[in-house]
Amino acid sequence: MRTGMLAQGASFREAASIALASLRSSKLRSFLTLLGIILATTTLIAVMSVIHGMDVYIAQNVSDMGADGFRIVRMAFIGDWDPKKYLELVRKNPQLRRDEFDFLKERAQLIRDIGMQNFRRVNASGEGEKLSGVQLRGCTPNMASITNTQIESGRYFTDTENRRHLDVAFIGADLRDWFFPNTDPIGKTIKFDGRPFTILGVAKKQGSVFGNSLDNFAMIPVETAFKIYGSREGLGYMAQAIDRGKLNQAQDEIRMLLRAYRRLRPGQDDNFAIVSSDSLLGAWDKMTGAIAATAIAVVSVFMVVGGVVIMNIMLAVVTERTHEIGIRKAVGARQGDIMNQFLVESAALSAAGGLIGVILAGVVSLLVSSLTPVPMAMPAASVALGVGLSAVVGLFFGIYPARQAAKLDPIEALRAER
Repeated sequence: MRTGMLAQGASFREAASIALASLRSSKLRSFLTLLGIILATTTLIAVMSVIHGMDVYIAQNVSDMGADGFRIVRMAFIGDWDPKKYLELVRKNPQLRRDEFDFLKERAQLIRDIGMQNFRRVNASGEGEKLSGVQLRGCTPNMASITNTQIESGRYFTDTENRRHLDVAFIGADLRDWFFPNTDPIGKTIKFDGRPFTILGVAKKQGSVFGNSLDNFAMIPVETAFKIYGSREGLGYMAQAIDRGKLNQAQDEIRMLLRAYRRLRPGQDDNFAIVSSDSLLGAWDKMTGAIAATAIAVVSVFMVVGGVVIMNIMLAVVTERTHEIGIRKAVGARQGDIMNQFLVESAALSAAGGLIGVILAGVVSLLVSSLTPVPMAMPAASVALGVGLSAVVGLFFGIYPARQAAKLDPIEALRAER
């Protein structure tokens, strides 16, 4: 049995050697044959790279809640946008209030911390420059730790500064670069809607998502924001469970407490929303699933076209080598040896196309990442998938030509013109 296995291995190596030599001798024909496979592999890996890059980016940057964090908001849309549902929620869901926050903070047992903030767009000015559309966040002093906001220089505001309604601000990197490109902004003054604030610190740069900057913001004490703008609109809470394993229980506890405070009856829908990182990633996965399905459909068409081209080329190769096949059979080659040669040649041809597609997709990924705001990251598994899938296509579409070659009558094959 061992002798038979060694013989089969030697036969396979011989078939592989002949097949690869044939590929090298017809480089142009091989390349033209591979165009469909190359396009299919490039498309597949490029889509996988976009999805993987966005997965990583969203997990690290877009969702600032962490694995154990969640938000309590007036309303949330995760998934398909429905204008009718939005108008219904605007009518049904009241604004979150300060007293509700105090109630949750006092009663909740399964959360490690809870903070409050509101948002609005303002115009900023300073050092002779102006900038519109700045996101101004009124925050409790613990929001920096809850959102894992990284400090590049200076510091965040304290609970004392919040209680005293001081006009101090912690700014994003965009504001630092716009107003203070060559100087230290700490201690300088910046105005929001004409009101001066003293800068205490600057956040580390976060980058952008699809061209939308994550650094065009300023954070001020929430009590200061209430003093200037009032506390009736735009409030939201952010909480952290005592640990990752208690996240669902902590969300249920907050839901129960807020329902009780608002006197919602059993069976009555929530008139608020709770959003966690898991729900955001789940919505993203649903969207990318549709993108992946479309990509698979396109890739399948390319793969089938490429496979049919490979089969046609291999049939032509069988015809060209009819005399050679006759000689091999005459000196003792079995049908399995002939099939191995052509299957290996077909698989190697297709796998080479997959490898070229992987390289091309890598180049595309680097160019897109460097020239556009779309984050791309090629997952390691995509390389094996691209080459492996290509080889399988080559094997599948190479079976018929290989069988045709193996079934040739050696005497008739030897009579064929060379």
